[in-house]
Amino acid sequence: MKFTARTLWHIPLLLFAVTMVAPLALMVTTSLGSGHIALAPGDPLWRIFWPREWRWHNFADVWRGNVGIDAKVLAQVDFVRYYLNSIVVALTVTVGSVFTSACAAYAFARLRWPGRDKIFLAYLATMMVPAPVTLIPQFALMKHLADWLATAVPYVDWSGLRYLGSSAHAPLVGRLVGLDSFFALIVPGLFSAYGTFLLRQFLLTIPRELDEAARIDGASHWQTFSRVILPLARPGLATLAIFTFMGSWSAVLWPVVVTNLESMYTLPLGMQEFQSQGGTQWNLMMGASLLVLLPVVVVFLIGQRSFIRGLTMGAVKG
Repeated sequence: MKFTARTLWHIPLLLFAVTMVAPLALMVTTSLGSGHIALAPGDPLWRIFWPREWRWHNFADVWRGNVGIDAKVLAQVDFVRYYLNSIVVALTVTVGSVFTSACAAYAFARLRWPGRDKIFLAYLATMMVPAPVTLIPQFALMKHLADWLATAVPYVDWSGLRYLGSSAHAPLVGRLVGLDSFFALIVPGLFSAYGTFLLRQFLLTIPRELDEAARIDGASHWQTFSRVILPLARPGLATLAIFTFMGSWSAVLWPVVVTNLESMYTLPLGMQEFQSQGGTQWNLMMGASLLVLLPVVVVFLIGQRSFIRGLTMGAVKG
C-alpha cells in the first residue's frame, strides 16, 4: 500500500519534470539541427526532438556571427562583442551592487544612529515603485549628464569623449558617459533596495556579541565590517550575487532604452540580430540561447550551496 501511494505521488512529479526539461531538450536538439522544426507529413512527434541532420558547426557559426539559411551567409552579427559587453556589465553590476548593499545593510543592521529605522522604511518603500516609473527620469539623467559635466568641467568635451579605440566615425566601445556608454548600463544597477533589505535581514541573524568583542580588541567599524561581519555573511552575499547576476545578465528594458549603438548591445539585444529578412534562424537562435544560458548555470552551480544556505539562514531572525 505504501509503495502504491509513493508511486502515485511520483507520477505528477514526473510529469512536471518532463514539462520543465522538454523545452531545454528542444533547445539543444534545435541548435544542432538545420533550423526546420516543422514536421513533415507522416513524421512521428518525437521527430521534433531528433533532427534528421546534425550540424555541430552551428555553434561555430553563432560565435562567428554568421546569420544565414542553408550555409548561405546573409548577415554578420558581432556575437563576441555582445558577449563581452554582457560579461562586463553583469560582473560590474554584481560586484558593485553586492558591495553597496552590504555597506548599507551593515549601517541599518549593526549601527545605531538617529532616524535609522525611519530612513530604512523610506528606502524600503522604493521597492514598491514600478521600474517603468523611474525609466524616464533615469533616461533624462543619462542623456543630459554630458552637458552637466561640461558645465562643471568646461575644458573637457564630454559629449564626444570616447573610450580607446573609438571615434566618431567608427565607435567601437561607445562614449565614456551618457547614452551608449558602459556608464549608463552599469551605474543605475549598482544600488539595490532589495539587496540592502536581503542582507540586512541576514546580518540581523549574526550575534551582536561579535561586534562588541571586535570593539574591545580595538577594531574600527570598517575592520569589524570587513573582517568579522562579511566572512560570516558569505551565504547572504552569494545569494544576492546570484540574483543580481541573473537579473543583469537577462536585462532587456534598460539596455534597449540607453543604447542605440550596435557595438554597445548586450546579449538580450544582440539576439534580435539573428532574425534576418529571410526569417528567424531557429538553429542559430537556439545555439545562441544555449551560449547565453551557460554563464548563468555556471554561476549558480558555483554558488549553489551558499545560495541555499543564504535563503534559509536569512529567513529567520535569531
